[in-house]
Amino acid sequence: MSIEKILVLEDEKALRKAIEEDLRSRRYCVSPAGTLQEARELLARDSFDLLLADYRLPDGMSVELFKELNARPQRPVIIVMTGHASVESAVECMRHGAFEYLVKPFSLDQLEVVIEKAGNYTQLVKVSQCLSHEQDGEAQTDLLGSSAPMDHLRQLIRKVARTEATVLIQGESGTGKELIARALYTQSPRSNAPFIRVNCAAVPESLVESEFFGHEKGAFTGALNKREGRFELAHDGTILLDEVSEISPNLQAKLLRVLQEREFERIGGTRTIKVDVRVIATTNRNLQESIEKGDFRQDLYFRLNVVPIHVPPLRERCEDIPYLADQFMQRFARKHGVRVRGLSPETLQVLSEHHWPGNVRELQNIVERAVILCNDGDMLEPHHLALLGGEMAPRAVGRSPLGRIAHPATGDQGETFPTLYELEKQHIFQALARCKDNRTHAAKLLDISVRTLRNKLNEYNGKTDALVAIEDAPGG
Repeated sequence: MSIEKILVLEDEKALRKAIEEDLRSRRYCVSPAGTLQEARELLARDSFDLLLADYRLPDGMSVELFKELNARPQRPVIIVMTGHASVESAVECMRHGAFEYLVKPFSLDQLEVVIEKAGNYTQLVKVSQCLSHEQDGEAQTDLLGSSAPMDHLRQLIRKVARTEATVLIQGESGTGKELIARALYTQSPRSNAPFIRVNCAAVPESLVESEFFGHEKGAFTGALNKREGRFELAHDGTILLDEVSEISPNLQAKLLRVLQEREFERIGGTRTIKVDVRVIATTNRNLQESIEKGDFRQDLYFRLNVVPIHVPPLRERCEDIPYLADQFMQRFARKHGVRVRGLSPETLQVLSEHHWPGNVRELQNIVERAVILCNDGDMLEPHHLALLGGEMAPRAVGRSPLGRIAHPATGDQGETFPTLYELEKQHIFQALARCKDNRTHAAKLLDISVRTLRNKLNEYNGKTDALVAIEDAPGG
């Protein structure tokens, strides 16, 4: 389906007409040309997916046109036709970008096979280009942990992966929703087909529709060439709609149609494109609340929520923290070339008592920072963790390694000691104060997303009068 527009460059009129009629019957858009000059004029006006070109033409050799096309950022796949086959001509054509070399006379069935092969090649190239922008050499690929919630999650993934069902993965930021989506993909019958991810929260609203469905040349200012959307690239494979709750209501309606009919049109296009994709969506929001507020369509929710998967936050599987911390420590010790002997018992105690608002992602970042700060050959100690957001002072005698807060609980010997809830709240308020109530800067300081910070502030707003309204602050 990557081949749509074909330019047929052939000076023999009868053959050109036969090829043109055959390709049109196969629903390709075909433009014929009998000379290099006619082909250049067509290429100047439009973009083509495939160029089917005779080797010798009345006004020159088609290789000259191939050289011109090589200078373009986007060029069609080239198939050469010739009645004067030779090793030299074949090598010359391939050297200048030809994909295939057909010797006349050939059958129309042979031509169909070659075009299908060119289409598969084009699809692979475009998927590879899409994935190359998302490579992360340090990305975690396994679901780590042996707690009961993680065992239940793995069992559910095994059951769901082998089906074609649409899956909605819900959980807090940093819990590993994308890892679960990848596990569903790798264990599915579509594991050899593309896995395409769209971060709905990261794409500007004005570009989301183009990102999803693609656009035709000239569809809007800056659309210099045709572009396939992510749904098209994911054909026969799986598409991950990451943070699907962030898309606009207008696009939600178009997404609903794709889920129902498995078809769409590119922006500026009239041709209906059918796709066969499995859809996996993630969100860190409560979609039922978003539906009540009118931010999310109920019919789209039902279409996405065929199989719901809830990812437990790290605080609900604390028994996994020591293992996760050890795995992260080993990974980052290799990455940064630091010899670390292990995690001290005090460090494991601090990690186990922390509330982890940023979940596994926060733990990973803190352990990486601790490895960097640790001296070669030492153990990771609590002061390496810098849990208070950058103040890396060693643990003070007679104090909690996490510090004191304004409203602590009272210990057995009369010593004040913070609750996790109060510690987290005070820590967030301190970060906001340091950043002059700028949420974006505070979130970076805390190493959490702006969305997580907003949710925490909404939670505190109903429980304390210490929160100052900052909706209008820069970055808020």
